Amino acid sequence: MSEQIKHECGIVLIRLLKPLSYYQEKYGTWQWGLNKLYLLMEKQHNRGQDGAGAASVKLDLQSGKKYIDRVRSNAANPIQSVIDQIHALHDKAYAVNGEKMKDAEWAKENVPFASELYLGHLRYGTFGNNNIEYVHPVMRENNWRSRSLVMAGNFNLTNVDEIFHSLEELGQHPNDYSDTVTILENVGHFLDEEVQLLFRQYKNEGYTNREITNYIEKNLDVKKILERSQRKWDGGYVIAGMIGHGDAFVTRDPWGIRPAYYYYDDEIAVVASERPVIQTAINVRACQVQELQPGHAIIIKKDGTVSDELVRVPQQRRSCSFERIYFSRGSDRDIYKERKKLGYLLAPTLLEKVGGDIDNTVFSYIPNTAETAFLGLEEGVRHIVKEQQAKKIVDELPNLTPERVQEILSVEPRFEKLTVKDVKMRTFIAADTGRDNMVGHVYDVTYGIVNNQKDTLIVIDDSIVRGTTLRQSILSIMDRLHPKKIIIVSSAPQIRYPDCYGIDMAKLGDFCAFTAAIELLKERGMTDVIDNVYKQCKEQQFLPKEDIVNCVKDIYRPFTAEEISAKIAQMLTPDTMNAEVEIVFQTIENLHIACPNDTGDWYFTGNYPTPGGNKVVNTSFINYIEGRNQRAY
Repeated sequence: MSEQIKHECGIVLIRLLKPLSYYQEKYGTWQWGLNKLYLLMEKQHNRGQDGAGAASVKLDLQSGKKYIDRVRSNAANPIQSVIDQIHALHDKAYAVNGEKMKDAEWAKENVPFASELYLGHLRYGTFGNNNIEYVHPVMRENNWRSRSLVMAGNFNLTNVDEIFHSLEELGQHPNDYSDTVTILENVGHFLDEEVQLLFRQYKNEGYTNREITNYIEKNLDVKKILERSQRKWDGGYVIAGMIGHGDAFVTRDPWGIRPAYYYYDDEIAVVASERPVIQTAINVRACQVQELQPGHAIIIKKDGTVSDELVRVPQQRRSCSFERIYFSRGSDRDIYKERKKLGYLLAPTLLEKVGGDIDNTVFSYIPNTAETAFLGLEEGVRHIVKEQQAKKIVDELPNLTPERVQEILSVEPRFEKLTVKDVKMRTFIAADTGRDNMVGHVYDVTYGIVNNQKDTLIVIDDSIVRGTTLRQSILSIMDRLHPKKIIIVSSAPQIRYPDCYGIDMAKLGDFCAFTAAIELLKERGMTDVIDNVYKQCKEQQFLPKEDIVNCVKDIYRPFTAEEISAKIAQMLTPDTMNAEVEIVFQTIENLHIACPNDTGDWYFTGNYPTPGGNKVVNTSFINYIEGRNQRAY
């Protein structure tokens, strides 16, 4: 994606299933689990750069000892900042206590983060930006360990208002309206209820308060708490939590919108947002890492028992296709194949666009995240060229000469690396967003490989959202190579609708496909469509979310995808361009061929998996018409 948009958050939950002394003896350090936490967070750096945090829970610590530790950072490099804070605590302890630091049991009693249970989080801010108060993990502390709760998540809910008001109806007075605090208090309420229920039960059976505490910690029904707390949640989520006495959980939304994977053996249980990071950190095979299924939760009890529990009725699987196209690490086995397939499926259309003129066509990609799709495109083009060569040979038999065969086989597609991003220049420009005239220097081009006014450049991108970078820099930079024509290709379909499940794409006015459709309506004297959509959105504004339909689809209905693509190309082409510009998008059909198991395509089709999605898109349209530059949820 040549223009960065906000990604999703990332989570890591680690439970060591042996005493810390075990890891000291086997691996030479009781910090083995902490090192794994750092590695798992760093390997998911792609998922969060606005903030990071880590928390830990020590099991069975005596009263008066601090059993929950937490550090958070919204620094420029938050992961490193978090780890540096933890190391600083350890260095301080080592300076005072020296060799005692090598004693695992002593460290657990006296050193922060010498723990059996860890929770790490990487944040991209959608609510509250990168204010430190919104950086996870968030905490709800209590003198009863079983009432203390630490949580972190990769989520956005469309109905925070409903959940917030339900807390008010219970008599609570939440201290913040944010989605994070609302979810924390929502789960915390049902945790309190379950603890209180068990307390009354054991009190009636004649146990002492001290005995009751132990029984509650042993028999707390985490599954029940998750079932009750999630009933009203509408959105995409993976929520991880640690309870002060040592129970832990990770729960996933029933549509499977947000991703989660887990692995456990007799030493460790780990849950993370991506499969390959677990493979790398724990050194296990892909087949050993399980996907957490929609509507399920991994629950790890204090005694180390790990179970996969159904906590909410699964719905039609609508896992996010943007995970496959862009967000997740391309080192995942399946995602790598899917991204290649996206490029492969574009080959016939692109060869048709150039009339099969392989000799005068140069294929390339921008940015680096599009490289895998480019490899697939290369494979697809070569496959078609070989088929054409084979057909020519068969058609010209038996009159073929060796020279003619050599001539036929000499046709070779040209695949080149045309652009290189200057990271230092990009960082410099980011420090002053007013320097638009500097944006054109973020990329360098490779000169001398394009035939002036003769070649067509086909450049693949993984997606086109706003088109700002294309207009401000990329097209002008490529025009310096003096091609006859430039075709920009998106391996994703046109992004037409806002996301509300974890990615910061919430404003319709930011999408070049939407603005192109609006311009087409105005040009063709069809502004009544815009007025009618606005009227319908307003009429539904205060209906229950379950009764709302996506009215914004009518904005696109009068036009073909090709008409909108042509308008986008016209809008994004700088006035100074000499080369002709065309923009081609992936089709919805090809998206589902390439990613058959991840059908969440609401960005492209407007088919939201939850009722709250329709409410968000209509509200976003109202905001656009009324000139409010704000999130729609």
